Amino acid sequence: MATRFLLAVSVVVLLIESRVATMFSARLIHRFSDEVEAVRAAKSGGASVSWPQRKTMEYYKFLVRSDLERQKVMLGSKYQFLFPSEGSKTMSFGNDYGWLHYTWIDIGTPNVSFLVALDAGSDLLWVPCECVQCAPLSASYYGSLVCSLIYGASIMQDRDLNQYSPSGSSTSKNLSCSHRLCESSPHCGSPKQPCPYTINYYSENTSSTGLLIEDILHLSSGSDDGSKFSVQAPVIIGCGMRQTGGYLDGVAPDGLMGLGFGEISVPSFLAKAGFVRNSFSLCFNDDDSGRIFFGDQGLANQQSTLFLPLDGKYETYIVGVEACCIGSSCIKQTSFRALVDSGASFTFLPDESYRNIVDEFDRQVNATRFSFEGYPWEYCYKSRVVFVNSSKELSKNPSVMLKFAHNSSFVVHNPVFLVYGYQGVVGFCLAIQPTDGDIGILGRNRRKNFHAENFMTGYRMVFDRENLKLGWSRSNCQDLTDGEKMHFSPPPKEGPSNPLPTNEQQRTPSGQTITPAVAGRAPSNPSAAPTQLILSQFCLVKFLPLMLLLLLHLIIPSTS
Repeated sequence: MATRFLLAVSVVVLLIESRVATMFSARLIHRFSDEVEAVRAAKSGGASVSWPQRKTMEYYKFLVRSDLERQKVMLGSKYQFLFPSEGSKTMSFGNDYGWLHYTWIDIGTPNVSFLVALDAGSDLLWVPCECVQCAPLSASYYGSLVCSLIYGASIMQDRDLNQYSPSGSSTSKNLSCSHRLCESSPHCGSPKQPCPYTINYYSENTSSTGLLIEDILHLSSGSDDGSKFSVQAPVIIGCGMRQTGGYLDGVAPDGLMGLGFGEISVPSFLAKAGFVRNSFSLCFNDDDSGRIFFGDQGLANQQSTLFLPLDGKYETYIVGVEACCIGSSCIKQTSFRALVDSGASFTFLPDESYRNIVDEFDRQVNATRFSFEGYPWEYCYKSRVVFVNSSKELSKNPSVMLKFAHNSSFVVHNPVFLVYGYQGVVGFCLAIQPTDGDIGILGRNRRKNFHAENFMTGYRMVFDRENLKLGWSRSNCQDLTDGEKMHFSPPPKEGPSNPLPTNEQQRTPSGQTITPAVAGRAPSNPSAAPTQLILSQFCLVKFLPLMLLLLLHLIIPSTS
């Protein structure tokens, strides 16, 4: 019996040694080697095979394209990123459009174009539809359309705004009250009737009411070689029959695209269908232009901070600010939670944090307090001299820095609104307002007429819903679909990135209410820290042949 056991052990040892020896004697073959080229030529029946020459630009482009395709297969998404079919460009048009950022989208079959506002503080995509009470849709009604060339808003093209008609689209169908995304189902008379909706926004008496429709949103997918592909994504659209409040006064007259966490938002539909990763980015340039990309998870070296749950759920893009720094001094008692909202034109802070911040700014700024009629900010200042060049006035003011966990920081280089007179800059205001609530709002804070350049301007903001974090990096908002300019520009090399004041520099300084918009349902909570896997030597040897086959498969991809 003992002899049989020893014999069995000897056989196992020999098998293990044989497998190890087999693994280490394998020869790796590059996917673009002469051997692989010969194999592919043989499989193609002797036909010529396109094969890049080693160490050429075509060769490296081919490698990048192949790696991106493999990455998309491994990650389970069809495209690296998507954007509206009419382009990724966004634009703010000033007062006539409520200072929001807009982009053109196409809906339905045949497609109809809509100029929708972008709002990260809500979920639903709605457009004017079978209107009972809607804003005017004529281009001549809005001053920004007439002055589009002055503002550089070529995105407008003096186009009239449109109204959606479900009966005019062959791909539209009503969302029934029995659908799980119909939140109004308890108020329906029948499960088969169309699902109604009503959304009340945090602006006073502002709402949209209508029916929910399923239809196609037309998108494009860019590749690294500059080519584009059309994508038709099924989404739920609000047929907005009746609008109230600001939506009748020029704010989002042609509809609004909610980008929130809710299942009914466009980013949620695109991610669930496997088109892109569950993320999107918004970029804001200093000329009021910008970009939007679905699936964009930002740069590897971007800074980030985790989103915070609200009442145990991830319903809005809330972040936790640990401290605020003015110039070189960080202030105590300035921690607060804030909603990051592209649909908010201004920034509001909880009252205690607001008081501490404005007091420190007032202490550091070298200017005299002054009240400008018609301006909503409390801390405004008069310039000592009139500046024709706004950059000279901006360079004199202390910067504002928001500090987050893990030493991440967000620098607001120009936290003021400049006040212009007939001859140039006559003053400026600290562009922050107080709120009675305990959650602030970090808005875009950019008004063309006042030449303000602050907060999100100059940043690529990444709303990574998959990893529940907000990312940011300095950017000039290039088009990601440009094959020669695949990445956004890196931060300027003007010193250490986001330098933080030392502990010795910290010091303690001697309303308006806005309720944040609440989006829909939340995704599942993030998983806990990954469990460490400890493999025994036997298990490692057992899977060596399988690992070898997988490695060879990656090196020599199938041509089928």
